[in-house]
Order: sequence, then structure tokens, then C-alpha cells
Amino acid sequence: MISKASPDNLSNTIVLLVLSQIPGLGPARINAIRQKIGCSPEIFMAGESDFASIPGIGQKLGRTIARFFRTPGDIDNARKTADRQISLLERYNAKLVTIEESLYPPLLREIYDPPPFVFVRGDIHAAHLPSLSIVGTRQATQYGKKAVEHICRGLVSAGFSIVSGLAYGIDMTAHRSALDNNGKTIAVLAGGVENVHTDPEGKIWPRIIEQGALLSEEFFESSISPAKFPKRNRLISGLSKGTLIIESNRKGGALITSSYALDQNREVFAIPGSIFSHTSAGTNSLIGKGHAKLVTKAEDIISELAPGCSETVPETMEEHAAPSLSTEEKVVLNHLENGTVHIDTLAEQTAMDPSTLLVYLFELEMKNLVIQQPGQLFRRIG
Repeated sequence: MISKASPDNLSNTIVLLVLSQIPGLGPARINAIRQKIGCSPEIFMAGESDFASIPGIGQKLGRTIARFFRTPGDIDNARKTADRQISLLERYNAKLVTIEESLYPPLLREIYDPPPFVFVRGDIHAAHLPSLSIVGTRQATQYGKKAVEHICRGLVSAGFSIVSGLAYGIDMTAHRSALDNNGKTIAVLAGGVENVHTDPEGKIWPRIIEQGALLSEEFFESSISPAKFPKRNRLISGLSKGTLIIESNRKGGALITSSYALDQNREVFAIPGSIFSHTSAGTNSLIGKGHAKLVTKAEDIISELAPGCSETVPETMEEHAAPSLSTEEKVVLNHLENGTVHIDTLAEQTAMDPSTLLVYLFELEMKNLVIQQPGQLFRRIG
């Protein structure tokens, strides 16, 4: 971890920062070089053949690397950039953790292309807890937000940290729900950890630093581009034992995260939604294709990822607990006393907007008082 470090650790970190600036070298290739040659400053003396023999590098790229090291302008500029990144750590009260250190997130280390280093603002130990990634649409509905809050409450109670991307909608709700339940949360950014562009007024990111961490593989003061978001998504799934998708259309960024999770041999979960909602088209498709496990409560996830933790979930989360009902939920239940009712009919009877009504129906489903049947029909249980 670099903030204040020994000369040896600092020099090795600078080597990794320099390597990351060479065209054609991504995380997987940098780690291949690190494992074969090491990352001490002596690497700058290595020749074309030394790099060409490394799997995934080859002669052409090996020549590019060796030429980069022997071109004064290139290597000098790269070293200056690396030095500046180190100098900015203190300004932003951040740390730089390399893959060679024990503080590096253990699950992230296991993926195919782990970043050689991550910048962190906050407590990196939050990435060492059992964790679940929660992602979804930026256009979250009330149903989606309620589902996030419901799931997060149980996960945090069982000791899970929540990982997400601090985007508007589902992501932001996941971070906030974890914080409101005194849990840990990690926000993975597509730019530098100083650039919290989705929360410019600081309504939530200072709390994340206090109860978790902001994390990124991107340099300080680097620009944000569309290509960086898929890179960011692989870290979101890579930091966690599993990924939960809550509301996503068929081409949403959340589905990219679920694809990374599957490639990383991690579990994928999804909350089902209305067949008439485009924001649930992606999640319903994942479930239908068998790419995600349908979940309706935190215990569905906990029993899969950490069975021993299920005993720590509060009684209020258990199925047999006597549920408390809001006034609106009681109204909905009363209109379901006489059998199965279509949601449109129920909306007319209760004078509730269908989208609002879905939120209460979802809550009642979670409390095992209502069941949804095909065709948006709802029936009271018991």
C-alpha cells in the first residue's frame, strides 16, 4: 500500500504505473510480465527477447516495450506521470494498493485480468468482507428501489458489504441502503477516485469513504470515456462473490456486469419484474435463460454464498415472523380477499397508480401474504 512506503515498495509501484502507460499492455499482460520478470526497476534493462518469450506478449509487443524503455522521452514522461500519481495520494487522502500486497482485494486477485493496482479512498478492508454486487438501471422505478432496500437490509445484517458503481438509479440506491443500515459499501468508479461525477454535491460519497471505500484502477485526473465503463464493470463483479441485477433493459450496462460475473465463475442473481416493464426485460431474460437465479429476499442469496451467515439475519427477515403492514398494504390485502385479481382491476379498486401499486404488492409478496400468477394476476395467501 502506497501512501508512505519503503523505497523498495515505492519503486516497484512506480514500475507498475509505468508499465500501465505502454500502448498494448493491459492488466493481463502486465501481470504476466510481473510473474515472469518481476516489477523491480531492473525491468527497464530487459530486452526485446525477454518480453517476447512471455505468453501473451510475443515479438512485436516485446519490441514495443523494449523500445519504450530505451526512448528517453517516453520513459521520462512515464516516470514523471507515475511520480505525480504518487504525489497526489496525499492531496486526496488516498492509498495505492498493488496486487503484490496482502491488502489487495482477495476475490479481485482471482479474476483473469485483475488490475495491477487500485486507488482507494476509504477503508480497503471493506473489500475483504463477504460481498455482493448490486447493479441495475439508471431509470430505476419505485419497485426497483424498494427491492434494493429490501435485499440490502438483509445482506448488511448478515455481514455482507455492498459493491456497486455509484451510477444514478439502482447503484446509488444500493450504496445508500447499505449506509442507512450501518453497513459497508464499495463504489467502483470509471474515472479517478477524486472524480465522483455522479455526486458532485457530496450527498453520499463522503459517507461511503467513512463506511467503506471509493475504488478505481484509473489514474487521478484521468478523463472518463465510454470504454472505461465496461472495464469498471469487471471490477464490480470481480470484487464480489456474486452479482445481483435489479431492473435492467435488454441492453443495459448491468447485463455487461452479469456477463463478467459469469466469465469470472461468480454467481448471478436477479429480481423478477413485471412482464410489461422494459426496465425488467433484461432481468427477466436472464432468469428465463438460466443465466441468473431468481431471488426475492436476502436469504436466497445468503444461503447460496454464505450458508452460515443465514443464522445472523434478524427475526424480522425470517419468513415466519409476523409482518407489520402499512395502511396502503392493508388496503391492497382487503381488495384481494375475494380471490385472484388483475392488477388493472386492483388499481381501479384501490385508486392507486399501477407503478405505486406494484411496490406494495412486491412488499406483500416479500412478506408471504400475496402471490403473483401469470398475466399480472395477484392472489392473497391464507
